[in-house]
Amino acid sequence: MRRSLRKLVVLASILALLGATAPVATAVPAACENRNNNTVQKLLECVDVEGVREHQAAFQEIADANGDTRASGTPGYDESAAYVAERLEAAGYAVTIQPFDFVRFTEVSPTILEQTAPLPGGPIDNNVMSYSGSGDFTAPVTVIPAPPADTTPGCEPSDFPATTAGTIALISRGSCPFAQKATNAAGAGAVGVVIYNNIAGDLNGTLGSTFTLDIGVTGITQALGQQLAAIAGLELRLFTETLREPGTTSNVLAEKAGKNADNVVMVGAHLDSVPEGPGINDNGSGSAALIEVAEQMARVNPQNTLRFAWWGAEEASLVGSTEYVNTLSDEEFAKIALYLNFDMVG
Repeated sequence: MRRSLRKLVVLASILALLGATAPVATAVPAACENRNNNTVQKLLECVDVEGVREHQAAFQEIADANGDTRASGTPGYDESAAYVAERLEAAGYAVTIQPFDFVRFTEVSPTILEQTAPLPGGPIDNNVMSYSGSGDFTAPVTVIPAPPADTTPGCEPSDFPATTAGTIALISRGSCPFAQKATNAAGAGAVGVVIYNNIAGDLNGTLGSTFTLDIGVTGITQALGQQLAAIAGLELRLFTETLREPGTTSNVLAEKAGKNADNVVMVGAHLDSVPEGPGINDNGSGSAALIEVAEQMARVNPQNTLRFAWWGAEEASLVGSTEYVNTLSDEEFAKIALYLNFDMVG
């Protein structure tokens, strides 16, 4: 996080202050809360991990009070957005809340994945993909060749043999979006999809809010996927019960006017978590880092206009940032000299 913070601070401050004539400080002249951090060196002295962690702790408290999630469309997200807006307004920024509609995803019942043949097995740990459809099927498994046999597993319709119809497709992660793999599997007649990671660790994925097929899709670890793929005559049960419904959420934008109103330096991070957790790393780390940098730049009079953004519904497939770009006029768009994105800097 320290390395990422330094990169964020240096990039944002150099670009925002470009053309300023303030001298580089050689020592900290006053408490960070009371000084003008108008050079890169000054700002680096004042933005630290402890300050970022304060905001992450606030996000965790919000999640604790709201069902352990800060997903867009939930009270946890709304309170997170209010926290960001309150901090930035208190720091003197011009804050804008940009509401927009999106498709909200809810896992109604816990997803069940279990082996039924050649021998019955217990539940298999899994994480339903956001925007998965619903279903309850017990079926044979079609294993889609993984790397190195196929470097783009499940990414082409031709990856799925005719025998995929009526089966559950087991596919390795990699090379194309999860939704593309699931769409190809459904097109071949699969009744369910299990995608396993291509690195160690759990797989928490999203199919994106534009995915509308009513087919259950879930994720498992690489070790489990490879183990299942090696079982002859494998049969699985996949039960998913989900809900996709209209929702409303928002972006938070904070701006400090510069001497040059026609040159905007913009930095952003997504504020929402996945529905399954509080998102303190993904992306509470990036969101908290931006709050801390913005607060420490509050007394700066930048050469270029500085704009911070916290995006909503990123986990629904970049909906918030896309909404923002689509609402800009050509003139407004042309003013943005650079956009820097900070996702999981922790």
